[in-house]
Amino acid sequence: MRKRSLAAATTLAVLLSSAVLAATPASADSVKPVTGLEDATDMVVDGTHGRVFISDRSTNRIAVTDGTGTVIGALTGLPQVRDITLSPDDSTLYAAVYGADKIVAFDTATLAQTAEYATGDGTIPSRLAYADGKLWFGYGDQWDSGLGMVDLTAETPTVTLDLAAGHNFSSPPELYADPDNPGTLLALDAHISSGPIVVYDISSGVPVLRVTDDKGGFYHDAALTPDGQSVVVAGPGTRALTEYRLSDLAEVRTYPVPSEPETVSVAPDGTVAATVLDTDDIGDTYVFPADASKPVNVRNLSHSWMPWGGHTTNWSADSSKLFVITDTYYTPQFQVVDEPRKYAATLTVNAPAGATRAKTLTVTGKLTANLALPAGTPITVTRTDMESPNGKSLGTKPLGTGGKFSFTDTPPAGGKVKYTVTYEGDAEHTRASATDTVDVSRATPALTLNNNGKVYSYGQDVKFTAHLGTTYKNRTVEIWANPYGADKPNKLVKTGSVNSAGDLSVVVDLKRKTKLTAKFAGDARYAPRSVESTVGAKVPISTSVSGYYKTQYTWNHTYLFFRQSKDPVVTATLPPYPGRTQKLQLQYWSGVSWTNSYDEYFKLDSAGKSAVQLTGTPPKGIRFRVRNSYISGSGDSVNSTTYGSWKYFTFTS
Repeated sequence: MRKRSLAAATTLAVLLSSAVLAATPASADSVKPVTGLEDATDMVVDGTHGRVFISDRSTNRIAVTDGTGTVIGALTGLPQVRDITLSPDDSTLYAAVYGADKIVAFDTATLAQTAEYATGDGTIPSRLAYADGKLWFGYGDQWDSGLGMVDLTAETPTVTLDLAAGHNFSSPPELYADPDNPGTLLALDAHISSGPIVVYDISSGVPVLRVTDDKGGFYHDAALTPDGQSVVVAGPGTRALTEYRLSDLAEVRTYPVPSEPETVSVAPDGTVAATVLDTDDIGDTYVFPADASKPVNVRNLSHSWMPWGGHTTNWSADSSKLFVITDTYYTPQFQVVDEPRKYAATLTVNAPAGATRAKTLTVTGKLTANLALPAGTPITVTRTDMESPNGKSLGTKPLGTGGKFSFTDTPPAGGKVKYTVTYEGDAEHTRASATDTVDVSRATPALTLNNNGKVYSYGQDVKFTAHLGTTYKNRTVEIWANPYGADKPNKLVKTGSVNSAGDLSVVVDLKRKTKLTAKFAGDARYAPRSVESTVGAKVPISTSVSGYYKTQYTWNHTYLFFRQSKDPVVTATLPPYPGRTQKLQLQYWSGVSWTNSYDEYFKLDSAGKSAVQLTGTPPKGIRFRVRNSYISGSGDSVNSTTYGSWKYFTFTS
């Protein structure tokens, strides 16, 4: 129980001045991250088992994926693994394990290791090629590099080093061979400005220099043509991809690209695919038709620079798809281009940002491809809106000159209206689709909710009525009640169609301040709208005073009489709420008016009670009155300010 001194009426305020107030976020091409990898180095495709193998020297593993890039296994414990290659029948995968001076063989069906071939301390093998029953490898570092071989035809495979046949490699040779050109091994001395290309005759089992020529060096990747008679190299800087004939290293064809080429792969039909660094983000993957008279086909698969320093572009086993690894924040991304030989069609659609319902608007756009589409090419148009949520066909529209198109439409519905333009593709072009959205105006409906600003008694049942004016089809209104206080949620208290007068009513039992909201979701011609009505709710306050010896009606009120020796106890009772306080106010009669002596806030207990004992020896004959009140904002704000009734008392000897 709190105690407060009650002295002479004129000094009460002073005596209480030191009191402490109580407080308590258009094609079938696909992309997937290659989980578990950080830096893809080499990639080979196993068509027999439908698998793709990707080596990663940073994580010391080879990821095994399916044809979509989904990881289905991993070969681990391969320190700084570099090149990987397959036997001609796809039965065995060979890996150059740079950090362990060995080459390891795996069964491609079971993924079990079947053999390993130590290449010698410090040899650090990094490049591989399979040719004529032998596994050829480049090894060493910088000018201390060489050509080695594992003879897989021997009963006990043996390793032989120093087979460069007089050529002094500046770095481990990058090796290429093709079963369709037996007896031939190609070696690129890739990391020197002169860039020697070396062609070996290996028909005897021992490499013999057949032809060599300097071609400018610093090659990033290379791929043999389908017959094994030529090589396409990805050169340095902005040099074009260049094809050289192996018999005499004469230049056969160039494949121009705008920036530094990084990887290259040649399909069985002679289609050349390559990636470029693409620092300007304008196109990173290039597909060159076998017919040199046709333009290159360009795609932009990644918005980051393309990876360099490895072979990460390959055709699928049936050459119908193109696999490209891009790198996004150190997680390689496996990109699948489903129709790489088709020219990638690009559609743009431009509709006005806003428009008026039932008024004509114009939509424009453009359909482009490296192989231009002729005027008159049909495109289809679909409009999706509130009246046609599944889309309504607007028929076909013809392309104009330069791939441009334009059409008009009169949208019958308001809100977000989407126009979808689709080109279905043809034998040489991919399908393309694009959309743009117009914000079409809708009329604002009349909506009201009564009782705003009114204050009601605690627990009073109050009828709220929402009135909805003219709309198109939707006549449904929701009424929500959100009582003050974090412990009470915003609640849907009524939903339904308004009556013939446009009204929807609900009765709410008010025990707190409450914000009522009427909501109309809108329809095809009228916009959504909501209106609010905030009402107050008082609290019941009970004030009792104990310790008096009699009551008597006098001075127009019922007075409680106390002995000077008895301290009154004033008890307030209110509905409990966390942190709630009540204001105790004491006044005395000055002979002219009631004068405030003091007031103070007291915290209520968990039952909503607060008892204050008024102490001291007050003078006889002074008339007092006391009341308890709830002041919104003093401890909480969930109810409206409510003043309790006065209790009158005086003191006798």
